Amino acid sequence: MANAKIIQAKQQEVDAIATKLRESNCTVVADYRGLNVAQVTLLRKQLREAGVDFQVLKNSLVSRAAASAEMSELDAVLTGPTAVAFGTDVVAPAKILSDFAKKNEALKVKGGVVEGRFVDAAQVKALAELPSREGLLSMLLSVLQAPVRNFALAVKAVSEKNEASA
Repeated sequence: MANAKIIQAKQQEVDAIATKLRESNCTVVADYRGLNVAQVTLLRKQLREAGVDFQVLKNSLVSRAAASAEMSELDAVLTGPTAVAFGTDVVAPAKILSDFAKKNEALKVKGGVVEGRFVDAAQVKALAELPSREGLLSMLLSVLQAPVRNFALAVKAVSEKNEASA
């Protein structure tokens, strides 16, 4: 029979993972088999700089945490060695892991959860191709400035035409 202290420790770990799943806007599950220590260290550094928590976890613990957090769909990708990236930014974990997977074929993105909804590997890759928040804001600003800029150019052209004919 399992020791009560071990069971309690595992339950605390499951509760911690479930909390991270609930609080995370983007959780990406990946298979890291085949990466060497230097590559994993580089990946962890990139994720840490973006504020993403990256952990290698047991599938059974993640499965129980997912059930506790009402995200049982995640069980579909919990096979083989599993690393999980938890991020508050919706795009950062997907973008960093997908970019790293392009350079290092050993890393395979399996799927994840984005804002409470299960996504497969293809959807994670599509999410990774979105511009960053700053890029989207600059695009929005450019669209909002366009009418004012066009109006200013039209006024300038009319004034130059009037000056030329006078």
